[in-house]
Amino acid sequence: MSKPVIVIHGGAGALTRSAMSAGKEQRYLQALNVIVTHGQHILADGGSALDAVTEAVRQLEECPLFNAGIGSVFTHQGSHELDASIMDGATLEAGAVCGVTRVRNPVLAARAVMQHSEHVMFTGQGAEAFALSQGLEAVSPAFFSTDERYRQLQRLLAERQGAMLDHDSATLAVDPIDPDRKFGTVGAVACDGLGNLAAATSTGGMVNKQAGRVGDSPIIGAGCYADNATAAVSCTGSGEVFMRRVAAYDVAAMMAYGGLSLADAARRVIFDKIPLLGGSGGLIAVDAQGNVALPFNSEGMYRGVGYVGSVPDIGIYR
Repeated sequence: MSKPVIVIHGGAGALTRSAMSAGKEQRYLQALNVIVTHGQHILADGGSALDAVTEAVRQLEECPLFNAGIGSVFTHQGSHELDASIMDGATLEAGAVCGVTRVRNPVLAARAVMQHSEHVMFTGQGAEAFALSQGLEAVSPAFFSTDERYRQLQRLLAERQGAMLDHDSATLAVDPIDPDRKFGTVGAVACDGLGNLAAATSTGGMVNKQAGRVGDSPIIGAGCYADNATAAVSCTGSGEVFMRRVAAYDVAAMMAYGGLSLADAARRVIFDKIPLLGGSGGLIAVDAQGNVALPFNSEGMYRGVGYVGSVPDIGIYR
C-alpha cells in the first residue's frame, strides 16, 4: 500500500546559523511549509505525483529565497541561465530545458517538452521557442534578478573568485546556509495514491559561472530520475560530480540490481560515492511504498516532507 507523500528541497550547503536572523530563517521555513502543504493538498485530492512535483517546483521558482526562477544567480557575464527537468516514473517519459533566459517557469517548459514533443531536452533559444509555442509565459531576463544576487556576484568578482556552487566565500552571510557555499538547486519528488512516482529539478546554476555551463539539474539520470520500479530522485550539489556519478540513476540502479533499500542506496551515493570525487551536496528520494530518504553530506539542506494527513516536517540544519 502506497503512502502518498511530497518531498522538496531548496539547496544544500554550509551552515551559518550564527549569521542568520531569526526573521529570515522563519521566512525560509514558512516558504518550505507552504509549498509542502500545497503538494499534500494536490495528492489528497487525488492528484498525480507528476502534478504535485510540477507545482511544487513551480512555486519554488516563484520564491526569490531560492536559486531557481526569480532569485537565480548571475553568470560571470552578468546574465541568468536557467535549467530544469522532470520525469514520470510510471512511463519513464522525461523532459528538460537548459540555458533558458526568458521562460518564467523552466519546470513548466520541461514538462511541455515531455508531453508535447518527441524529444527529451531542448537548449537555449530552441528551448525558449518551443516553450513559447506551447503558450508558456515569457519574461524579460531582468525578471529573475534580485539585489541580493547582484551583490553576491559583485563580491565574488571583487575577490576574483571563480565559479561557486551557487555560492564560496564565507563573508557577508545572509542565509541560514551561507549563500556563497550553497548548492542552489530546487527539486521535488512524490508518490501518489496509486504508487506512481515523479521527480522534478530546477536551478539558476552556479554563481559567477561561465555562460553556457550546464550542471546536473536538467540531465536525466544525473540530477533527476524517476521509475516506479525503484525510486524518484532529485539532487542538489556539486553538479559536475553528480553528472560523473550519474547520481540520481545510481540510487535506482543499486535498488534494482543490488537489492538495496531506498535509504541504503541514497546514503551510499551521498556519503560514499560523491565524496570520493570531491563532491558535496544531497538528494531527496521516495519509493513506490512512500518511503523517503533525504541524505546530505553538507552542513545543511533546505527540505520538507509532507505525508497526506500529517503535519509537514520542515528542516534546514542537521
